[in-house]
Amino acid sequence: MNVALSNNKADSVVMKKRKKTFLSEIKLNFYLYLLVFPGVLYFVIFKYLPMVGIIVAFQNYNVVKGIFKSKFVGLKNFEYFFTSKEWLTVTWNTVFLNLLFLITGLFFSVLIALVLSEISSKYFKKITQSIVILPNFISWTLVSMFVFALLSTDIGFVNSVLKALGFIQKGQEINFYSNPKLWTGILIVLKIWKGAGFGSIIYLAAIAGIDQEIYEAAKIDGASRWQCITKITLPQLRTTAVLLTIFGIGGIFHGDLGMIYAIVGDNPYLYDTTDVIDTYVFRMLRQLNDMSMSTAIGLYQSVVGLIIVFVTNFFAKKHDPDSAIF
Repeated sequence: MNVALSNNKADSVVMKKRKKTFLSEIKLNFYLYLLVFPGVLYFVIFKYLPMVGIIVAFQNYNVVKGIFKSKFVGLKNFEYFFTSKEWLTVTWNTVFLNLLFLITGLFFSVLIALVLSEISSKYFKKITQSIVILPNFISWTLVSMFVFALLSTDIGFVNSVLKALGFIQKGQEINFYSNPKLWTGILIVLKIWKGAGFGSIIYLAAIAGIDQEIYEAAKIDGASRWQCITKITLPQLRTTAVLLTIFGIGGIFHGDLGMIYAIVGDNPYLYDTTDVIDTYVFRMLRQLNDMSMSTAIGLYQSVVGLIIVFVTNFFAKKHDPDSAIF
């Protein structure tokens, strides 16, 4: 009996101590927690609470009946998608384009960061950095207007230049908007132009955090600028690159609806290379008004993406524990 009482007292003391420690931690770092609070609140309201809607993926959702009274249909919504003739095409396009975006984005972001870090003039460096970052703040809708002005069959700049140089005659213009093979490259170029500069900020910050004494020691030993980049800078960027790659792979099953829909629209001639899961879902939602199927496909994207993140993180942790997310 005495042993039980003593154990209960010990547990209560531990709980009070933990509570006191937690409260004192908040009190000690009050302003830091205050800064974090809006972000946590955002995720709770807009990310976690909407997860209740996952149940719609297994229902024949009716707006009038709502989530909790709509008819349960099991996996029929998933069956509809996986038995359609488009699912393989849109899945392949989504993964293929995102892999290319990820690889090229990583390469050019690091390249821009390296170039900016090597510029000695602070004034010129700031101007250059502003120029390469600016495209990130231009909307895809505005970009689509520029693209149309460049690639239009009748009045496009590219066809006009080709005709002026004598490479093509009138009536032989390249119809970019009916040739799906050209658009993989076009989308990659646009993605790099718009996002690589902004993506270089993180790598530039990582380069700025490298101890300058390492470079000084290397120069004393006779290392060239190229050797400093390849032997010091790039290895120091590995952890950052792996972390960002893991985050990027998490969204590999999510197509960039805003980009693709703004640039090519709902153009059936280009479905072979530009139709991704998100554009397919948007099109089906407009045509069928089926929220259940859209939710089911969204769940499929999220689950597969989560699995890929865990697998990628496992191999990253095995190779370099510092590069893993968890």
